[in-house]
Amino acid sequence: MQEKILNIVTFDNPFPPSYGGIIDVYYKIRALHQTGYKIHLHCFVTEIPKLSLELQEVTEAVYFYEAKPKWFHLWSSLPISVISRSNSDLVKNLLKNNAPILFESLKTTCLLQDIRLKSRIKLLRYHNIEHLYFKGIANSETSLLKKILFYIEYKRYAKYEGILEQFDAVFTLSNYEQEYALTMNSNSFYVPVFHGNEKVAELSEYGDYVLYHGDLTTADNRRVASYLIDVFKEIPNSKLVIASGSHQDFIKKKIKEQQNIQFILLENFEHLKEVLGKAHICISWSFQKSGTKLKLMNALFNSRHSIINENIIDDEAVVSICSVVQNKETLKEKITLLNQQPYSSLDIEKRKNILENQINDATSVLKIDEFLQKLYMKKNNEYH
Repeated sequence: MQEKILNIVTFDNPFPPSYGGIIDVYYKIRALHQTGYKIHLHCFVTEIPKLSLELQEVTEAVYFYEAKPKWFHLWSSLPISVISRSNSDLVKNLLKNNAPILFESLKTTCLLQDIRLKSRIKLLRYHNIEHLYFKGIANSETSLLKKILFYIEYKRYAKYEGILEQFDAVFTLSNYEQEYALTMNSNSFYVPVFHGNEKVAELSEYGDYVLYHGDLTTADNRRVASYLIDVFKEIPNSKLVIASGSHQDFIKKKIKEQQNIQFILLENFEHLKEVLGKAHICISWSFQKSGTKLKLMNALFNSRHSIINENIIDDEAVVSICSVVQNKETLKEKITLLNQQPYSSLDIEKRKNILENQINDATSVLKIDEFLQKLYMKKNNEYH
């Protein structure tokens, strides 16, 4: 039987899986490991960390490289987030085997053209339509300098994304991204997000509050938090909890006079699940369309009612177990309605049927495995 070896190049350290994209990376690695893959992991980081036991357990080898944005990168034709992840040691380590290479997002693909990698199977996990993602961040950012820098990234990615055609396969996170990727690469496949949840939580009929949780280091999430604070000023009888691992002062300053809004500083994923389990409604909201939001998966597996807007997910089965609203008035109406509505055993069963069968890590990883096996055969098992 052919030994399964895979190189994975990531844009950040996958452990701890503390925010959207890196959650997908970590739980994908874990699922591939459980499917029999020997993972050689290559991570770009801002600071070289100590290797965690959790990563050691699911990998054969782990290499860290510093991502180094330089001032002169501003004059490069490549996106800054791409060129800052260029490292000669990465190629040397990739050449230690002849296995396929899975690039996690376009940010990790600076060395894609290296002649020494010409014969290798190259795969892409397409995390975002990057030029639209950075355009959205530029629109949400309040700092003029950051707004300009994100706009430059948007323009550069608009040109750079043409490299999608150079991959043997592209694995997309949403139907929206799948349609875009197919215009440049016919070997594009929708593979649902990896999230680490296995079972839908059995919860009581009522929770205690409405919850918004997210990484507040991103401009879009800060904009959403500010928007929801304004919404709950108009419905003082409903309690909102904002939970995040950062920007405590930013939120507390905004809610100083609001008795019905509370901030919780998240410690880890277990703490998040505890906070989710006490919520009656979870709100997942975004002002930009970019893939599937991981926060929704965590909410659907671990909490009760979910309210979303159209930018969160486009998988019809998942949308069917959420309440979709588009503006402040319909959001306030839906919050008021669901606060009075119990979370029933029928709600739980519907979620189980959809989430545990269709948005399941063990099912999703088979899609990657099946395609890799076809590529192995096509390449006549040239690697070892």
